[in-house]
Amino acid sequence: MTTTQPRHSRRTEILEDRPVNLDGFVEEWPEKGLVAMESDFDPAPSVRVEDGRIVELDGRARADFDFMDTFIADHAIDVETTEASMAVPSDEIARMLINPTVSRQDVLAVTRGLTPAKILDVVKLMNVVEIMQGMQKMRARRTPANQGHSTSARDNPLQVAVDAAEGALRGFAELETTLGVLRYAPLVAIALQVGAQVGRGGVLTQCALEEATELELGMRGITAYAETISIYGTESVFVDGDDTPWSKSFLASAYASRGIKMRFTSGTGSEVQMGNAEGKSMLYLEIRCVLMAKGAGVQGLQNGSISCIGVPGAMPGGIRAVAAENLVASMVDLECASGNDQSFSHSAMRRTARMMPQLLPGTDFVCSGYSGVPNADNMFAGSNFDTDDYDDWNTIQRDLQVDGGLRHIREDEILQVRNKAARALQALFAELDLPRITDEEVEAATYANGSEDYPERDVLEDLKGAQSVMDRGITGLDLVTALERTGFHDVAENLLTVLRQRVSGDLLQTSAILTHDFVPLSAINDANDYAGPGTGYRLQGERWEQLKKLRHVTSAENPETEVS
Repeated sequence: MTTTQPRHSRRTEILEDRPVNLDGFVEEWPEKGLVAMESDFDPAPSVRVEDGRIVELDGRARADFDFMDTFIADHAIDVETTEASMAVPSDEIARMLINPTVSRQDVLAVTRGLTPAKILDVVKLMNVVEIMQGMQKMRARRTPANQGHSTSARDNPLQVAVDAAEGALRGFAELETTLGVLRYAPLVAIALQVGAQVGRGGVLTQCALEEATELELGMRGITAYAETISIYGTESVFVDGDDTPWSKSFLASAYASRGIKMRFTSGTGSEVQMGNAEGKSMLYLEIRCVLMAKGAGVQGLQNGSISCIGVPGAMPGGIRAVAAENLVASMVDLECASGNDQSFSHSAMRRTARMMPQLLPGTDFVCSGYSGVPNADNMFAGSNFDTDDYDDWNTIQRDLQVDGGLRHIREDEILQVRNKAARALQALFAELDLPRITDEEVEAATYANGSEDYPERDVLEDLKGAQSVMDRGITGLDLVTALERTGFHDVAENLLTVLRQRVSGDLLQTSAILTHDFVPLSAINDANDYAGPGTGYRLQGERWEQLKKLRHVTSAENPETEVS
């Protein structure tokens, strides 16, 4: 007996071939934490204070606190105002968030006394548009910015340097790298820092590594900020990482002691991904992370699910939950580097939709890692956007008159800055007796797209050179001296000025970045002053004229000419 397969319509066959249907989707499973932001297993909001001490938090008595509860109760919640804040109805707080006549400071006066469950109760009431309205008012810094990745599949320091220079020129305020081989870190971190200062003076750089090496590079002045300091929302997962809230706080203080900007990293879905969500919703656990970061005294948080984005991305309402976690970080007065740093979908439409709740209202960093290299070279597992998307990103900014931190640059300018970065690193390596960079490599780097366009380097010699950086105690001042000696005075001056800013402590202010003329912008001197239409940051003036320019724009004066 023969069976025939059911016949499908041609339209269904076409839809089945769409990229979105390569994505994974799962049903909710609240008992295991597979629910984005509304679970019956989340605790009800409550707080009780006795003798100036929180003795009950979200239905749990102090005797039953886990260490996250203890840390949040003792360090993250304003004990003097918490009972009054908790008495404000959740819908009233939600309306405060979107009401332009209620100032950001008035909202913060309430939110600093809220428990994790109360915060969740507030944001659950808000749809995505309302979440964006809240973010527009609550982000710490008035001026939005963007952060880029500059990495290499071969850990090639020259590739990292030239892509950092191009990325800085395109507008990234921060640039981040990581490695395939940890031992390459000193060379790659140096390359990132030098390349960034060629592209634009004042760009801050970091090298994401295991924590001891990352801290040492920062202490030496070879990096300017730190970000990948992971925290988690359940005690069992936190302990699995051999850490506690107190050890992370101690690490944060070590960075602060040397003027190094730093933020923690967390994200909705991490506890599910690591197998122990303790039956709570993803967003509830992320709110605990946000408050833990606040209690530790760090400047901000990289959140927006980050490397766990596939988990909420597979759940109903998951991208709404990601937007909500970004808002929560801003609600408690933290800098928010809002994700968009790892690809989660085969669908270009879905990737764009995931980015809109951050791009449209603006966040402190719309991406905490736009890939300034082709995703094949992105050692952070691939970003939501990469170099192929530069023109699309710039066009969306122009279409909607929103500032996503980037701009179009003419190719002659790009080639010039890439070549200069390559020559600067070549000269620096020679001056410091590090592995040779050849003229052939400089030429390739000027015109390259990805790592396959570069001559292969001697890996063994590079690793020996990297170790010599550590053995000889090379510091940021040594880099300044070497650049000055080799004729790159402007790059040396840029780097020295960044190091001076660390000493001043300006980079420790919430949401601090440096402008092209090294003026610190932060929540102190560039505070978000949004109060409704016509107020707050507006894309206008010189910046808007920059963003109007694209690769292909027809001239009004001469319709046959394109303005590049």
